[in-house]
Amino acid sequence: MMYIPREIKENVRKALKNNPVVALIGPRQSGKSTLVKKMLEDYPESIYLDLERPSDLQKLSDAEWFLSSQKGKLICIDEVQRMPELFPLLRSLVDEWGRNSLFLMLGSASRDLLKQSSESLAGRISYKRLTPFLWKELGGDYTLESYFSRGAFPRSLLAEDDEVSFEWREDFIATFLERDLLQWKGFTPVTMRRLWQMLAHVNGQTVDYTALARSLGVSNVTVKNYIDLLESTFMVEVVPAYRSNLGKRLVKAPKVYLADSGITAALLGLRSFESLSGHPSFGAIWEQIVLINLKGIFPEASFFFYRTTNGAEVDFVMNIRNAVFAIECKSTLSPSLSKGNYNSFEDIAPDHIFIASPVAKGWPMKEGIDVVSLDELEVKIREKMNR
Repeated sequence: MMYIPREIKENVRKALKNNPVVALIGPRQSGKSTLVKKMLEDYPESIYLDLERPSDLQKLSDAEWFLSSQKGKLICIDEVQRMPELFPLLRSLVDEWGRNSLFLMLGSASRDLLKQSSESLAGRISYKRLTPFLWKELGGDYTLESYFSRGAFPRSLLAEDDEVSFEWREDFIATFLERDLLQWKGFTPVTMRRLWQMLAHVNGQTVDYTALARSLGVSNVTVKNYIDLLESTFMVEVVPAYRSNLGKRLVKAPKVYLADSGITAALLGLRSFESLSGHPSFGAIWEQIVLINLKGIFPEASFFFYRTTNGAEVDFVMNIRNAVFAIECKSTLSPSLSKGNYNSFEDIAPDHIFIASPVAKGWPMKEGIDVVSLDELEVKIREKMNR
């Protein structure tokens, strides 16, 4: 499979230079191993261990002896969440060896789920998150239609045709449910699949734990725990409600988006862009694409949504470096704004408003409001940040 350079590479290299340990986290099959193997070409004194390989696991049967024997090398450990007992040892070695660029860890679980690392390596570790392909990383070599329907996972997007891509995504879903899920206690594949499919149908809507629990025949707490696991393994994004002191009656339940448009399409049984474009979920999938790209490009930003009980709403409120941007997503080439949108803008008073649309080139809609393409969104936000 061809190699496509990733935006995060230099950030990982810089983090290694300044920290003893770097954890590159992100969903399975998002390209972490491919990226790191490419990076290790610049580190001739390095070793790569994959904890899903029995031979590499065997090397760590006496982990202290083996890792000590590799002193002086950059030690890369893939799927580190499978061996959490390593973290106290890594802390000891980091303190003993006393330099940076010691360990590069890869994991398909979030920082919060890797509690051992955050506790044992506090002050010694930097976290970097790799998403599946960002639109900007593809350099114009792929169509937005294929990015919609196939999603951004490398093996799905780069597949030879739509059918191969769809089959890969079905296999990915099955593997996650039937193998990867077994690392975490208290979850059953059948219930998780049903929940995942329900979330695909209500993608981008505020989550109703009671309705989901009733449909699944489980408790509200169980549904929340399942969604927390999907979030912690990068399968969904939970967007909290924006809080204000305006005295407005706000919707408080969070919105939940699946983390990849191709996985959403597979869970909905949609095999092509043509079938996806006519589906009721099309607008929410565009929101999902915009959100994932923004979070990948601006990892330091916080994202919320705004909605009042009176109908004022905006898809995303982005807080970054004391700037506030309102971002409304319109999955049409001729976007327009509703009265509810304008009311929300008055409530929030953002520094600027962007209308993200799947257009080739954007335009100024009116003062303080720009229509932008997915290509232009980052540039326009950075322009406003630097003013």
